[in-house]
Amino acid sequence: MTVPLSVGGAFHSPLMEPAREELAAAIEATEFHTPKCPVYQNVDGKPYTSPQEIKENLIAQLTAPVRWTKAIGQMIADGASEFIECGPGNVQQGLIKKIKAAAGIQ
Repeated sequence: MTVPLSVGGAFHSPLMEPAREELAAAIEATEFHTPKCPVYQNVDGKPYTSPQEIKENLIAQLTAPVRWTKAIGQMIADGASEFIECGPGNVQQGLIKKIKAAAGIQ
C-alpha cells in the first residue's frame, strides 16, 4: 500500500543533495557534546554517543530514507519501555503500539 504524504519538500531523498554542502558546513561549525544517553538516529536506526558520528549521520539523513520503525524497534530491543510524544496529536504513539505488537510486546 502506498500513501502519498503532503510535505513541503523532497526531504530525505537524493533531491536534497544540493542542500547537503550548506547543511554540512552548519553542522560542522556547531559544537556537539557527548550526550548523556544514546541518540537513536533515523539514518540507520542505531544508537550513537560520539559527537562526530552524530554529526555525520545528521548530514547523511538529509538525503537518506527515514528508518524510524527500525529506530523504534532498536530502542525496544535495548530496553526502552516508555515513549512520550511531544506536540499535537498521537500518530507516533499509534505507530509505536503497532511496532510493539509486532515484536510481541504489550
